[in-house]
Amino acid sequence: MSQQYLLAADVGGTKAALALAVAGAAARPEVVAQHVYACREFDGLQPILADFLQRPVVAEHRGAIAAACLSVAGPVAANSATLTNLGWKISGNALAVELRLPEVRLMNDFSAAGRGIGRLAPGELETLQAGSPVAKAARLIIGAGTGLGMGLLTWHDDGYTVHPSEAGHADFAPVDELQDRLLAHLRRGFGRVSYERVVSGPGLMRIFSFLQETGAGVPSKQLQEASKQRADTAEVIAEFAMARLDPLAVRTLDLFISIYGAFAGNMALTTLARGGVYVSGGIAPRIAPRLKDGAFLRAFVHKDRFSDLLAAMPVHVVMNPHVGLLGALFEAARMRA
Repeated sequence: MSQQYLLAADVGGTKAALALAVAGAAARPEVVAQHVYACREFDGLQPILADFLQRPVVAEHRGAIAAACLSVAGPVAANSATLTNLGWKISGNALAVELRLPEVRLMNDFSAAGRGIGRLAPGELETLQAGSPVAKAARLIIGAGTGLGMGLLTWHDDGYTVHPSEAGHADFAPVDELQDRLLAHLRRGFGRVSYERVVSGPGLMRIFSFLQETGAGVPSKQLQEASKQRADTAEVIAEFAMARLDPLAVRTLDLFISIYGAFAGNMALTTLARGGVYVSGGIAPRIAPRLKDGAFLRAFVHKDRFSDLLAAMPVHVVMNPHVGLLGALFEAARMRA
């Protein structure tokens, strides 16, 4: 039999990462072509896929693509989805016809990320809390980027099954007076406020604006100039906070991390994730040193009578930003089997 290939994508609210890999028996598929697209430059997923399929190397092997799996940031039903933060409507069956592919399967982005964490190399994880992991116990994966995602992993037969979730859209629950004021501030614009409105890239900007408007500080001229020159203001705020170049950015990231940790603890308590909590997404790897300084874990375990339970749960940061793409490749390989 001639060599076959796998097509995979991880489509978020800001970027879409695509890969072509060799279909084989390797523990991790060998990627032969990969490209990242800015979603806002396209009006849907089909043009992105069409462009990727025309690229050198990919076009050469297009006829040998045996399966395609697309990880998408939104709930999936009947192989269709609407991306939460883009509004794109996607049908895997329609894409297969339009792009002349044998099969295109959609899966939720955190289902894909959950599939990927089991095969990460040791250097692709940063441990925040070693805990006392329980074999075959539930695992939890969460992650903030353009949105806030979550997936639950439970053991069945000889491995983990991943269950998608939209828990990032649960109601934001403040834990102190400052967070109470943040909720009141956001309620004026949104009415109901979910965690995703706070724990995400746009949420980081909302916290920054809230602190500025309530007199906590003013942004430095350097930060203002950097924000004008770059498209991603949240990235600028995070970078200035990490380098401690702007006091208001530092306060913003401090509050963001505390809320992120509290949300992670809520989800870990809900799922009893004794097998481990994995913090992924686009933001976590960039702020990993700050996640390790203690504030995230203090908020994570601050659950009154259940603090000891949470202190026993392993907590890791996923440093590979393409874990969802990896998970989609694994699913494509399983489709081919």
